[in-house]
Amino acid sequence: MTALLDATDEQMAALAGLVESLHVAEATLSSMQAARDGLLALAGRLAIDIAKQGDHPDRGDHSIRTVAAEIGAVQRASDRTVERRMASASLLVEQFPAVWQAQGNGRISAGHARVIVDAGSQIAGDADRAAYAAAVLPLAEEESPNRLRALARRIAERFAPSTIDERHRRARSQRRVWVSDGEDGMAGLHVHAPATLVHGMFDRLSQAAHIIREENRRAKKEAAREGRDFDADDRTVDEIRADLLADLVLTGTWSGHDSEDGLLSEIRGRVEVTVPVTTLMQDDGAEIDTEGDEDADADDTDADGADARPDVKARSTAPAPPAELDGALPVDGRTARCLAGAAPIWDRVLTHPVSGRMLAVDGYRPSPRLRRHLRARDQRCRFPGCGIVARKCDLDHNHAAAAGGATCDTNLAAFCRRHHVLKHNSPWHVEQRPGGILEWTSPTGRTYIDRPPPQHTVRFSPVGDDPPPF
Repeated sequence: MTALLDATDEQMAALAGLVESLHVAEATLSSMQAARDGLLALAGRLAIDIAKQGDHPDRGDHSIRTVAAEIGAVQRASDRTVERRMASASLLVEQFPAVWQAQGNGRISAGHARVIVDAGSQIAGDADRAAYAAAVLPLAEEESPNRLRALARRIAERFAPSTIDERHRRARSQRRVWVSDGEDGMAGLHVHAPATLVHGMFDRLSQAAHIIREENRRAKKEAAREGRDFDADDRTVDEIRADLLADLVLTGTWSGHDSEDGLLSEIRGRVEVTVPVTTLMQDDGAEIDTEGDEDADADDTDADGADARPDVKARSTAPAPPAELDGALPVDGRTARCLAGAAPIWDRVLTHPVSGRMLAVDGYRPSPRLRRHLRARDQRCRFPGCGIVARKCDLDHNHAAAAGGATCDTNLAAFCRRHHVLKHNSPWHVEQRPGGILEWTSPTGRTYIDRPPPQHTVRFSPVGDDPPPF
């Protein structure tokens, strides 16, 4: 431990005061931003009401532009910018009032609110939006916006009027490639395509770039040991990735980079997809039956309004939950089944049928069982607020092995390299509690709880109970 080692008690007290002041300032800022959104939404509503009085055929479009221009002039901002802000504010205030209220109370930030609204933008109906907000807000009060995004998407799928399979079929027709010009003779090449393909392409490029980078470093060290001149290749991984992509697109091969042994030709793109078993069992376009009473037929009552089938469990034809890419992006069922069918090996994560808690991991991968278990449990870096996926993290002993710490799931957790180093070189301290819960203590003595992300699995609830939030 070296960071803050020489700090005096007065300096640590000053740091604690600064942290608390920033916490209060952030809550105040969130409240003020919510107040601004309320005023912008009110301005938009006023413009529409004025347009309705004159029965304008443009449905208030010009009225909104006029109001936006007035606000933009006084704020020294573009009227187009103000109009976009008015639309976003109206969406938040009118369709997600509970989220707006939570931001106004300082319970969540504007970043949290944007994540919630973006994930729930396709939900139709006030009741469904309210139920979605009620499920996601408790998570927003505990997680950072980047962590919340995946959880909010997962919850929103329960209330979406169409399945991810239907939306993906429509979205595929919008795949495209385009160019944006930059400065200094540079330009950007962008591709909008199915997520599994894009992530697979990026992973293959990354693997190749790291191999080239390591080979260059090895050759440089070898030349230095032998005392001969060597024209070192000091390109960064980002630079090599860009050059590899240009090679592949322009020539169809790694023509400018492949090693003498042809190592790069053996590289295949990798993606990590979590698929609930019910999604694997489905045929394309099919639906499954799940127990629940929220969709009970209103005609199944007697003359007194009592349930005419008291011993029969109500059934729902809700679609199976979608697969997830890296625990963040929903993947349509057809793609997930194709990937699962083609994969030579895959891990099975066993979960509790009601709580959804992970119980164990089995499979036929030749990697250590414990590593599979921890990667499935943690899913991402376990430092509060970090969203780096577990497969890119280090497994670290909470209590050092050199000090007698056991190498087991109750003493290991996934940390990205940044937070792994922070843990060992600062007064940040972590204790692992039952259930994989990590309790972090900051240099100022504050305590932060980080819970393992919920498993992406099917969960069942007794008839009459509300379904699990995610």
